[in-house]
Amino acid sequence: MAAVIDTLPSPVRLQAVAAPGQPEPTPALSQLYRGFEEELLVPLWTQIGSLMPPNPRSKAAPHLWRWERLKQLAAEAGQLVPVGRGGERRAIALANPALGGQPYATPTLWAAIQYLMPGEHAPEHRHTQNAFRFVVEGEGVWTVVNGDAVRMARGDFLPQAAWNFHAHHNAATEPMAWIDGLDIPFAYYTESQFFEHGRDQLSEAECGTPERSRSERLWGHPGLRPLSQPADTPATPLLAYRWADTDRALADQLALEDEGHPGVLSPGHAAVRFTHPGTGRDVLPTMRCEMHRVRAGGRTRTWREVGGSVWQVFEGTGSVTVGDRTWRVQRGDLFVVPSWQPFSASCDAQAASLDLFRFGDAPIFEALNQYRMQFDDAAA
Repeated sequence: MAAVIDTLPSPVRLQAVAAPGQPEPTPALSQLYRGFEEELLVPLWTQIGSLMPPNPRSKAAPHLWRWERLKQLAAEAGQLVPVGRGGERRAIALANPALGGQPYATPTLWAAIQYLMPGEHAPEHRHTQNAFRFVVEGEGVWTVVNGDAVRMARGDFLPQAAWNFHAHHNAATEPMAWIDGLDIPFAYYTESQFFEHGRDQLSEAECGTPERSRSERLWGHPGLRPLSQPADTPATPLLAYRWADTDRALADQLALEDEGHPGVLSPGHAAVRFTHPGTGRDVLPTMRCEMHRVRAGGRTRTWREVGGSVWQVFEGTGSVTVGDRTWRVQRGDLFVVPSWQPFSASCDAQAASLDLFRFGDAPIFEALNQYRMQFDDAAA
């Protein structure tokens, strides 16, 4: 039997060029490059500038999405797009303009506005992607995680560990929108994703509207761990971090600063990280989630870090600078900070504060010993 020969053209294209660090272009070098192309080989000396740059050069670009416009489009989708099987969720992803139309905010992070009409149920499913919900306004939706109904309200942060069945139901008379964050691009790139449908309908008991979920009754007591439960789980077992607690923590930091005591990240800049109550680690193995508050007239330091992040303005008005872009921002606006791009934020003097929710992929890089952060300003 004749051997089967792969006749597909080689995708490798090499060109001999006269440039520093490159061999002198000659007919023999061109012939060598044709041989490399035929055998699907790429020499490092032609690629090292892009493969090993002196610092990260993210494929993502800084970009800002206006919340009012997102809500308007989501409301239109609520009238046109069903939320049942098929579409699965009425979630509309942010597409970074530099990532070729993919539904990715950064090369590793997915962010979307999700919209649920009154009386609607988003059907149950589970996936290996880690996820969370953050509510910038509204209430009336409960997310049901493995049968545990969890109330969603303004300012609440609701992490969703991988491979847990979850559904949503809107028990209110008004639509509700929130943002979803997932590590979908990372799972896609690593070819590690699994997905499974759950039940089409939840039980009557699961569609209840308890004030506190079972997870909160077990884990929602600061500094106290239930001994009946394992502590070292991959992701947080606490399904809701309430705004009242976050707000008090930020306010206390700034009050301590006023009294002359340490507590803030930098002058006028309070910040907290959502953590696993059993281990103190990040709430999710692939995403770091934080809340920042800049006092009236205040400004953060300028810093950059390995890994991208997505920010949402929770309250207040001010300005943010990402790389060479500066935007005026207000409640709900979302923006992307690509890897190793400098970032800073300032609060308007007439605003009470500028509150910013942030999530990024730092835990991935820390696990690989690749994380780095530096301040770019001269502050102490």
